[in-house]
Amino acid sequence: MQKLTKEFIIELSKSKNEPKWMLDFRLQSYEKFKSLDNPKFGPLIDISFDDILYYKNEYAKNKDNWEEVDENVKNTFQELGVIDAEEKYLAGVSNQYESEVVYHKQKEDKGVIFLSTDEALQQYPDLFKKYFNNLVKYDENKYTALNGAVWSGGTFIYVPKGVSLDRPLQSYFRIDTKNLGQFERTIIIVDDEASLSYIEGCTAKSYSSTSLHAGVVEIYVGKHANMRYSTIQNWSTDVYNLVTKRAIVADYGKMEWIDGNIGSKITMKYPSCILKGDYAVGNSLSIAYAKNGQILDAGAKMIHLGKNTKSNIISKSIAESGGIANYRGTTKITKEATNSTALVKCDTIIIDKYSKSDTYPTNIVLNNSSSIAHEATVSKVDEDKLFYLMSKGLDMDRAKELIIMGFISDFKKELPMEYAIELNRLIKD
Repeated sequence: MQKLTKEFIIELSKSKNEPKWMLDFRLQSYEKFKSLDNPKFGPLIDISFDDILYYKNEYAKNKDNWEEVDENVKNTFQELGVIDAEEKYLAGVSNQYESEVVYHKQKEDKGVIFLSTDEALQQYPDLFKKYFNNLVKYDENKYTALNGAVWSGGTFIYVPKGVSLDRPLQSYFRIDTKNLGQFERTIIIVDDEASLSYIEGCTAKSYSSTSLHAGVVEIYVGKHANMRYSTIQNWSTDVYNLVTKRAIVADYGKMEWIDGNIGSKITMKYPSCILKGDYAVGNSLSIAYAKNGQILDAGAKMIHLGKNTKSNIISKSIAESGGIANYRGTTKITKEATNSTALVKCDTIIIDKYSKSDTYPTNIVLNNSSSIAHEATVSKVDEDKLFYLMSKGLDMDRAKELIIMGFISDFKKELPMEYAIELNRLIKD
């Protein structure tokens, strides 16, 4: 098994032909990783780091012609429907298999930079360095440090001032190897008065042993700019999904997180917005559907710094067959963020007596002209509704499915048609 050592990191950086500053950053992150403990909150994380495979790339890197991609990789993504989606409605697609991007294609240019993060480091070194490790610092927690040490792949996007893409860009991440760790690094810059919709999909094969996904996402939203980041993750139930995602929003900018969590063994993910500019807006709409053997600890963070800022967090949780689906989030309106408003709404359905859901909100207002509203509901599947649906000829499973679909209808409305259909399929499965 591949061991995480200083020598391994040096060899990894050398194989990628990275500048010295990146090697130094990796080694600094590695030392920090060794010194940090697992988070003191949330579910218990039990990972043997000696058993994780930290890098795998047995296929040729980054093709822009689908026919040149390795046959095994092609078959995997074809079965997932990723390439069909590209042809139908995407402006560009990037597919990561294991530790590297293996296929990338961009249809619309308009001066947009859309590359793997490794390529961006080589082709746009000054722009890359300006934004890398600027919003999510390597020493924030054990897994940002681990990502800093061994990051590979991910997406780099720059949308120039005033440019709006009519169709989304997409990245898809796939783990097919036992014990693999995937550590992509994503950086997105949406310049002033620009607009971007980005979609991320994640899946993994199922094994009896642990895999790890510890990505880092940094997003910069300019003045009067709009950014939407949609995720549907369906990791298998042996994957620890420990991700740090954060956006910073300038004056009159808008950031939206649309976050769907269906799979994984344990998820700890709290997409964040720092509303730095006046009149900045941050929205988070998420669902978490936990079944047997799953703990989904998800939510969002909204930090208000600018005046007249606004945030909305809407969280939908479903727990079934012994699963645990928790909401954990923070909304903070600082002293300087006068005349700001925030809404936090957490709704949960518990399907049976074996399942569980808790909410852990932190709401802070530090000035008298601002307000936070917090609503939370927890309910079991309504027996009268079930009886009514079953009286119309539906069996128990189909009746529960209809109730769940109605519960998450607000979330589905925010997805492109093909992704809404895929979400329906995942929930039925």
